[in-house]
Amino acid sequence: MTDDVDCVVVGAGVVGLAVARALALAGREVLVMEACHSIGTQTSSRNSEVIHAGMYYPTGSLKAQLCVRGNAMLYDYCGLRGVAHRRCGKFIVATTVDQLGQLHAIQARALANGVNDLVLLDRDQARAAEPALQCVGALHSPSTGIVDSHGLMLSLLADVEHAGGTLALNSPLALAEIDGNAIELVADDGTRLRAASVVNAAGLQAPALAARFAGLDARHVPTAYFAKGNYFTLAGRSPFSHLIYPVPEAAGLGVHLTLDLGGQARFGPDVQWVDNPDDTQVQPERGDAFYAAVRKYWPALPDGALQPAYAGIRPKISGPGDPARDFCIQGPQEHGVAGLVNLFGIESPGLTSCLAIAEVVTEMLSNK
Repeated sequence: MTDDVDCVVVGAGVVGLAVARALALAGREVLVMEACHSIGTQTSSRNSEVIHAGMYYPTGSLKAQLCVRGNAMLYDYCGLRGVAHRRCGKFIVATTVDQLGQLHAIQARALANGVNDLVLLDRDQARAAEPALQCVGALHSPSTGIVDSHGLMLSLLADVEHAGGTLALNSPLALAEIDGNAIELVADDGTRLRAASVVNAAGLQAPALAARFAGLDARHVPTAYFAKGNYFTLAGRSPFSHLIYPVPEAAGLGVHLTLDLGGQARFGPDVQWVDNPDDTQVQPERGDAFYAAVRKYWPALPDGALQPAYAGIRPKISGPGDPARDFCIQGPQEHGVAGLVNLFGIESPGLTSCLAIAEVVTEMLSNK
């Protein structure tokens, strides 16, 4: 027996829940299918919980546009719904004179992206705000902040359910078949659903899931790559009140210092390419490289102060040495399957961008 449903969102991470909320508020009947035992157990709960401002990403890219839009939407949403967050700001720091040019380049890109509140600080101005910081200059981003990602997801889920949507946990999909103007989904337990619209928001598993959609041309399914990011927490009180970021690296934003809402400092993520997206064990010996990286901007970091914390996996669609790829929000215009939207490569700033991504997906499906 096959049950009919209007919209199925596959994946109950922060992006899947934001999409489900937007669709439900637009009057669609929504079912969220999540393979795990709870919401947001993967990428959404294993990150820095930072609300990004949008200054790093190539101008005109989806990452730039949706991060800037999502930043404003997220602050508004968290304020309205009482989701814990703080607009603490961050410093992007140059620790050598030859990095100062990168700060100017980031500021220029930020302006092009619509981020016009960055302030260039000299060494003394930066040290006045953060006395423990060692740098030759810094960019202050006042609209960068932190958010309780689990609280955010619970609020999004409450909105989904209040609008009539449903969440099904422990419901992994086995395969899907394109059938005319509908998509037939088959769960691992044999349950069959016929949906008018399907959003593949499966995060790390999104490419593998798309590959099991009979009728979707394989050339539209990117290769998945997994970049593990390890985090270490600071034993003791943080001397910083802002987030501290070095100038960016090739595959990430460097080993930065972030704060949680309780003021606890954590460092990371680094970049460790892995084959298994379930590889989330932190190897204590990786902390050795953290000390050297952090001491470039905080020389007083004590020996033995870093404790292994957790690791997350970035759902990348570009591999080691490849240029970073943009978000891939792939709708019927790209792949030709009515009612299907695939979300590939939704790594950072996916958390910040979640409400803006949901707008895009909802618009795509309203025109299906």
